Amino acid sequence: MNVLSIQSHVAYGHVGNASAVFPMQRLGVEVWPIHTVQFSNHTGYGSWKGRVFDGPAIEELVEGIAERGVLEKCDGVLSGYMGSADIGNAILSAVARVRALNPRALYCCDPVIGDVGRGVFVRPGIPEFMREKAIPAADIITPNQFELNYLSGLTTETLSDVKQAVATVQELGPRAVLVTSVETRETPSDAIDLVAGEGGHFWRVRTPRLSLSVNGAGDAIAALFFVHYARSRSAATALAEASASVYGLLKRTEEAGSREILTIAAQDEFVSPTHRFTAEEV
Repeated sequence: MNVLSIQSHVAYGHVGNASAVFPMQRLGVEVWPIHTVQFSNHTGYGSWKGRVFDGPAIEELVEGIAERGVLEKCDGVLSGYMGSADIGNAILSAVARVRALNPRALYCCDPVIGDVGRGVFVRPGIPEFMREKAIPAADIITPNQFELNYLSGLTTETLSDVKQAVATVQELGPRAVLVTSVETRETPSDAIDLVAGEGGHFWRVRTPRLSLSVNGAGDAIAALFFVHYARSRSAATALAEASASVYGLLKRTEEAGSREILTIAAQDEFVSPTHRFTAEEV
């Protein structure tokens, strides 16, 4: 399996491609990473060095890959943080090129927009681009609950609300949706939910709540869900596998008291998770 992963990258730590690429490789996937930004570290530290690339830079790299005659062997495109709308357009152009050569290729969009407590944290125009262009082009999307609310235009206070919001965004195009960091009235205070929807069916995985604040977990679970979905063509299977791996990764990180997720030290969690969860149809 070959995946073109287009998202941000950091030299130190694990967010964007630095969080998504290695888990996919650990699962035996050949990954072709293209970075939308190259920073020294993630912005959660408050200061960083580096630069944001533009759309033409992304298109140039895709063209270089195409010249190797391998785009027809690409099984999917994964995108995450988009620094600008022109980068978004370059990503969708890459998706179109891959699909033209391999109609079975999948596009997974992690629609990075914002989060509960922080609100929208991307540049102006990006949220609208996600809803109007990226989401309709995607086969799979992996929003958090805040992003699901934005994309659907709904408020999700109950599981029923979440299911309605997922169904609403699926009307835009995606066949499978994974919602992360879900908290509803039904969610116990010591737990966190993940919900997946596909073909009018919905599944939930409930994991213990962990007391840590790190960046990059969303990038990892989007990559893992994408790979497991591409292989199984089952949102329920992908949900169970991805949630187990990320929970194990985060638990190991919590136990170590690390500011960065232990992507390397906890790498066995990607192939043999120490905790398993059942994807319950809801």
